[in-house]
Amino acid sequence: MEVLLSCVKGFILPHSIHETQHQQYMKLIRFGQPGNELCGVLLPDGRQIDVSSSFSRYDEEFFASDGINRLRKWLETNVVSAPVVTEGTRLGPSIGRPSKIICIGLNYRDHAEESGMDVPAEPVVFFKSTTALTGPNDGLVIPRDSEKTDWEVELGVVIGKTARHVVESDAMNYLAGYVLHNDYSERAWQLERGGQWVKGKSADTFAPLGPWLATADEITDPHNLRLWLKVNGETKQDGNSSNLIFKIPFLISYLSGFMTLLPGDVISTGTPAGVGLGFKPPQYLKPGDIIELGIDGLGTQKQTAQAFA
Repeated sequence: MEVLLSCVKGFILPHSIHETQHQQYMKLIRFGQPGNELCGVLLPDGRQIDVSSSFSRYDEEFFASDGINRLRKWLETNVVSAPVVTEGTRLGPSIGRPSKIICIGLNYRDHAEESGMDVPAEPVVFFKSTTALTGPNDGLVIPRDSEKTDWEVELGVVIGKTARHVVESDAMNYLAGYVLHNDYSERAWQLERGGQWVKGKSADTFAPLGPWLATADEITDPHNLRLWLKVNGETKQDGNSSNLIFKIPFLISYLSGFMTLLPGDVISTGTPAGVGLGFKPPQYLKPGDIIELGIDGLGTQKQTAQAFA
């Protein structure tokens, strides 16, 4: 039987009883003032709609309670009546504060080489404080006494359900979606102050996330996405996720053997070559610099660096 579809102002709705496995693509956004963001959806026609009357948070509870599918069903009957977000409204991090941001270091061979470090035999795992989260176009605040603030465009993976000891072949079933992440780093604090890397990764504004979360079905092949980053209009990074040393299913399985991954947790999968540390001499950010970055299917970000006030 032919599948019948109707399009309501750009959102495609299924009508065939044979479409029980159909998954509508979605881009989840959060908008409004810092700390008071509301939930929304970016529609295929470019409109942003407010869904906060029924979905108050994109957080652990939302993902754990099958929130993505509940939102899909809600849109089938409410997309026309949902309020439209005013153009130019600030976008916040595309998910609420997760229980943890787990980062994978040196996960591109060329980045390991430019950093003067060995290609790892196992994933290099470190954490980034959740207080570093900020919107995709908010300003970067260079920390007080920082002289080596650096950039890193990264593909972020958002966990969709509780994961413990996941087998690699089943790992992709634990995904909620994908996000663009700029893993800012203070290299002196990370590499010259002893201890763990987390010290150089966790300053306020060091984790811009968004502009949206693309649900897992939005991205056909997460291992074939172009990542790029520019500083003041000059391309610094231009890589592809096909060059990940440790692929996404392996990372989910690997990490879930050491810790419980909760819905909404973020795994930031690493950065390709072209970070400031890798230049000779190194290049670091200063107030007034403009940083732009993007990943295929996950949108773009733009931050302006400013001094700590």
